[in-house]
Amino acid sequence: MEPAGTLERGLGVLRALAAEPWRRTRATDLVRATGLARSTVDRVLATLVHLGYLRAEEREVLLAPRLMELGEAYLSCAGLREALAPHAERLAAELDESVSLAVPDGDGVRFFGQFTRRRAVSVSFRVGDLLPADRCAAGLALRDPSAPWAEDDQLIEPGLIAVSVPVRDAEGGAVCALSVVSHTSRHTMAGLRAHAVARLRETAARMETALATPPPVRPAPPLPAVDVSRPAKEELGAVYLQSLARGLAVLVALGTVPGGLSPADVARATGLPRATVGRALQTLERLGYARAEGSRAVLLPRVLELGHAHLSGLTFGEIVQPHLADLASQVHESTSVAVLDGDDVVYVARVPTTKIMRVDIVVGTRFPAYATSMGRVLLADLPPERLASISLRPLTPDTVTSPAEFAAAVRRAAVDGYALVDQELEEGVRSIAVPVRGRDGRVVAAVNVATHVDRASRSVLVEKVLPLLTETAAGMEADLACARVTPPER
Repeated sequence: MEPAGTLERGLGVLRALAAEPWRRTRATDLVRATGLARSTVDRVLATLVHLGYLRAEEREVLLAPRLMELGEAYLSCAGLREALAPHAERLAAELDESVSLAVPDGDGVRFFGQFTRRRAVSVSFRVGDLLPADRCAAGLALRDPSAPWAEDDQLIEPGLIAVSVPVRDAEGGAVCALSVVSHTSRHTMAGLRAHAVARLRETAARMETALATPPPVRPAPPLPAVDVSRPAKEELGAVYLQSLARGLAVLVALGTVPGGLSPADVARATGLPRATVGRALQTLERLGYARAEGSRAVLLPRVLELGHAHLSGLTFGEIVQPHLADLASQVHESTSVAVLDGDDVVYVARVPTTKIMRVDIVVGTRFPAYATSMGRVLLADLPPERLASISLRPLTPDTVTSPAEFAAAVRRAAVDGYALVDQELEEGVRSIAVPVRGRDGRVVAAVNVATHVDRASRSVLVEKVLPLLTETAAGMEADLACARVTPPER
């Protein structure tokens, strides 16, 4: 199987899965959808599961949040999101309406920025969604950038209305469309036009200034990297398609620096031979995922079709839940994720044990943070003076109520990277927790395992459960970073 052919087949499988992303798909379904041999599909799936792009559950596969790193590579390579998003977000707040950013993609427009407003009737598109250019305001604005604005009066969907203006580059070409989207329950078409067009055009002008501003100095090409596909190939053998993994690594590398990379820089960033990089780039260009711009290769919006729209709609709880389920199946105990809300922890995801004795906790349950393992790792990321404001009262005979002793326990959690709480919240309940960190390294949540004291000693929790807990947190962090998702505000 030629390397380029392998990458093309792998991308074909991803497209087939992305066509029905909500569906749990079997290998036989993909054989029918792609026309590939069953053996080829099996090897593609095994490779994509190993890369973390797919999740296997028994005989079915589904898209995994880590697949979003492909779409994120395009968004980083294009550089539009970083330059324009602050202006779009400000406009959404000023108008109290949803605002979208879209780029041309073939006969359609694909959305790369979404800034929504919370209300009963929500009108928004997901990042990665593709709409026909002739049936939406964004597409009409890009087709005729000489017009002052374009309108969508329920062309796409009854009740949905929008106005759009083009955003031009320094040469005057339309690079994207800026749209305000609303609903007929809030505005008539004429009313939305009067409400939004003037500020739309003002914002577009500011965006054009931002695009015309000389970009920061390009970072130096990435340092030479190691081909990470080699160990996987040695471990998994023939079932692992090294050429597919390498081709996807090339795609991701193109997002390392805004404006793309030269083939030589891609080879340095991936540790791959120049010939391998060249074949992968040819395949990506032929399939419409990349193009050459001078000496550099850049990614194109079509990359977002690889499941990005579906995955970008996942909530924090939906992303962490599969990891909790995997952990629960390994430790055979209840697992939970919580966030800090004032002086309490609030459960945002949970997988309960099936044992007879269990703690009856559901999503939304609140407990005092000071008496829980998750609370202590969450508090450990806050300034020390924050602890002094917490009122400590005994919930069990073992609850720590001394301010000095409590502060010491929180400091210990910060140093150790975990907290173990033994019957301080409820008699008979022992739990251990580790932090879950966001892209900036700050703690955004905590994950724990809770058990009855008769089922696991403190040493068992530290020696056997803690490594699995730490591994689970790392998996959550990787998926949340790809999805750019944070816990819901309390």
